[in-house]
Amino acid sequence: MSSFTVEADRFQTPTPDHLEAGRVVIAVVDGEITGVERAGTEAARALAEASADHRVLGDNQVLTPGFIDLHLHAPQWQQNGTALDLPLDEWLFTYTFPLEASFADRAVAEAVYPDLVATLLGHGTTTAAYLSSVHDEATAILAETCVAQGQRAFVGRVAMDHPTGTPDFYRDHDAVSGIDASRRSITDIAAIDAGRGLVRPIITPRFAPACTDEMLAGLGRLAEETGTLVQTHCSESDWEHNYAFERFGTSDTEALDAFGLLREHTLLAHANHVRPSDIDLIAERGAVIAHCPISNAYFANAVLPLPDALARGARVGLATDIGAGVRVGVFQQIHDAVTFSRIRQDGVDARKDPDARGVPDAAIDTVTGFWLATAGAAEAAGLPVGLLEPGRRFDAVVFDLDAPGGVIRHLALDDEARRFEKLVRLAGPHDIAEVWVDGVSVHRR
Repeated sequence: MSSFTVEADRFQTPTPDHLEAGRVVIAVVDGEITGVERAGTEAARALAEASADHRVLGDNQVLTPGFIDLHLHAPQWQQNGTALDLPLDEWLFTYTFPLEASFADRAVAEAVYPDLVATLLGHGTTTAAYLSSVHDEATAILAETCVAQGQRAFVGRVAMDHPTGTPDFYRDHDAVSGIDASRRSITDIAAIDAGRGLVRPIITPRFAPACTDEMLAGLGRLAEETGTLVQTHCSESDWEHNYAFERFGTSDTEALDAFGLLREHTLLAHANHVRPSDIDLIAERGAVIAHCPISNAYFANAVLPLPDALARGARVGLATDIGAGVRVGVFQQIHDAVTFSRIRQDGVDARKDPDARGVPDAAIDTVTGFWLATAGAAEAAGLPVGLLEPGRRFDAVVFDLDAPGGVIRHLALDDEARRFEKLVRLAGPHDIAEVWVDGVSVHRR
């Protein structure tokens, strides 16, 4: 049994509107947080004295929960940030599908995935929901890589079989073979990490334009049969949103529901164009909007109505959407989510009167943004992380607020709220001193 205690200044957001800050002592046993006490108290001293391994972080270091990326395309790591001038459908056929097809060669996966996972851990991403490619072997290699490097992850073999929505050189042969391959992948990934259970399979229909009705319905039945989570795209852009109405006569959200894919904890990437009735349905089913601020700026043709989604009870978390995401770590997406919400509230066309320029009450603050990347995302995905409190797993990031080369500066008037805001807006991977997943140190500067 491994156990330790750590004393540190802790920042966390248990709700979208509440920051908890202060020095605490945290006890960890076999990866589970078994006690948290305010530093300087008798209870805290008792925790520390009972531990054979007591660690004390410096005054200029802070401890936060690990960050959760709810949507990224692992094979697109090599092209991240490129060709973003193209519309989504052209980008896929011109660049992305040919790149993903190259993962038929296991050597490609063996070269790319260790670098991807290590880089994400170095950016504080302790949990990631990965879309792989259509290839069984490459998908297994991705899962093995996450296990080897100690990252918590969902890993999904992408299913796609539509004859016009996918290229002939990169798709499942047909719906039956794609569903069978997804079933095999669920079994394979579950076996890869049968011991710790950090890495879990996830059923992954790419999105409606890439899947036939038979594929979508079959994967819905597979999810019901196995209890495996689902991830896909939903109403990302004008093109994808309108495509659903043209093909199904309903919204993308309603179509996914009809196929049995809108389930508890289903991860819906983007969802910028969802209607109020769609948000209500997402909330009713317990599904999740994976909000991708940066990639949405390039491909979505709109800004997610984030406060509306939260107010209507929908689960929401943040995501990078590598390879359209540009910024690698989901921690950096917090500031982007705040920024784009402010732009939506203020508007962009100065020729309009201020009252008609933006959307009232559309902005969020850094506390809400941080919650979306930690506690909110954890609850959305059904994971026992996101907060440093008893009963949760110890996924955590240590930030060094005076790291060499860093840009965070302190003033005498800085209280905890100002230190937190500076952290969220200014910190980068160079400020991360250590990363923990399930009580194990997986990255150290």
